[in-house]
Amino acid sequence: MTVEAPVAPDEETPLEAQSAVEAPADAAPSSGTLAARSLAGLGLADPEAPADPEAPAEPVIGVRQLACGIIEVALPPNQEIEGPEARVAGAAVRALADGRRLPVLLVISGAVGVSVEARQVYAGSIAASAVAIVGETPVDRVIAHYLLRSKSDTIPAEFFRSRTEALEWLRPYTSEK
Repeated sequence: MTVEAPVAPDEETPLEAQSAVEAPADAAPSSGTLAARSLAGLGLADPEAPADPEAPAEPVIGVRQLACGIIEVALPPNQEIEGPEARVAGAAVRALADGRRLPVLLVISGAVGVSVEARQVYAGSIAASAVAIVGETPVDRVIAHYLLRSKSDTIPAEFFRSRTEALEWLRPYTSEK
């Protein structure tokens, strides 16, 4: 499953914005996994839906769970990632993890930058058992350096130039609970 997570106009995550609009004040929180809920109900974009040509382009972070149990997060090329986008992607990762700690493959190839707020979201991850950052360019390496410096000391993290090597490094972390 691929989840594309755009940011709501008011900088709330779409999850927060959707629940604030639809849920009555006395309603109990809904349960279930991300797979059981519709993307529209989460306020996340449907990757199969046609794009609105008049809508302003928003950075979209791709989030999906690979068959091997690793969660892949792909930053959009030629964009700077800000806090709101990072929070939406973090919410999607937590929903896919469903209370477990899973390895995360973070693909930053071509990203222009990651804001301080977005780095704080990354550093505060509670769903990751390990993080492999994949990049190709010297700029990617600099971004990865800042991400690695801001990470928690309890979560192993490494930078790789090869997606294959990164996935191989993450494989032992797929069995953590």
